[in-house]
Amino acid sequence: MSVQDHDSRRLMTVNDLRDWFRSSVHEAMVRNSVEATESTGDYVVNVLTEYSRSENLYRMTEEEGRSHQPLAMIYRDAVESSSEEVRRRNLQRLGDLALFVAGFFAESLQRKLVDVDYYAGMGGAAYSSLAEAPPRSFEMLESNAVFGELAEKFTDFLDVLAEVAETARGNSEQNVMRLYELWLRTGSPRARRKLEEMGIQPLQSSVIGREH
Repeated sequence: MSVQDHDSRRLMTVNDLRDWFRSSVHEAMVRNSVEATESTGDYVVNVLTEYSRSENLYRMTEEEGRSHQPLAMIYRDAVESSSEEVRRRNLQRLGDLALFVAGFFAESLQRKLVDVDYYAGMGGAAYSSLAEAPPRSFEMLESNAVFGELAEKFTDFLDVLAEVAETARGNSEQNVMRLYELWLRTGSPRARRKLEEMGIQPLQSSVIGREH
């Protein structure tokens, strides 16, 4: 798709939401004076890209079908994990979910019993635990550095994500991610029109599962 560059009033072509998130996160970090390594910035972009697909926010079980797993349950799974690998995977999902939900949906959390502070506490603690684990490889050492920076600047990145969300929704409160996902899956003319109204030009070659 193509995203409107509002400074130069030209269209810059991107292949998917990852590129849009990358530029949006960078701009939001600059505006909010949030400094971080390139690796940490890329990680935040990856979190946004993954959870922009609604199915990744939920878990599937035979008993319950698709359901939202509370952060406390993910933490329990991490504590009761049978291996260090599973423990790290659960802690990482806990941190990522807390970051995404508290950053992108901060306004809706303010109307619930569990607020942003809870998500920030749980997410920051999860990333901190990951960062403090003894590294067993150079790759893990690099990951620990990213998790450590996320733990230290968790609330800063919540502000960054909140600003990205505000940009994505636009003045009409439309969610660019959901519109893009609808276009990607169905080629919906309405979704395309709404995206174009926000300065985004979907590329026909990006549509999944349709004959051209």
